[in-house]
Amino acid sequence: MRVFSKKILREFWEKHNDAEQQLKTWHKETSRAKWITPNAIKAEYSKASILKNGRVVFNICGGSYRLIVDVNYKREWVFVRFIGTHNDYDKVDTEKI
Repeated sequence: MRVFSKKILREFWEKHNDAEQQLKTWHKETSRAKWITPNAIKAEYSKASILKNGRVVFNICGGSYRLIVDVNYKREWVFVRFIGTHNDYDKVDTEKI
């Protein structure tokens, strides 16, 4: 999968150092993945939440942070839409962000 945009992740881990290693690992694993369906994501990340319209939520640092991505399975693209604290996540509309 091709991940857009690592810059968002980098800017986040610069403010939240405890998330750096997990976000780097997630990016590396996702870049190597061949997700063709949501089930492929669940097989690798059982706690990921599959939402409508290709959106997926990943728990980072045991759920302290949430990462929302938009997955285009056909083109093998993953777009980072949001990364934030659990409280920030509660304030966003996952379908519109």
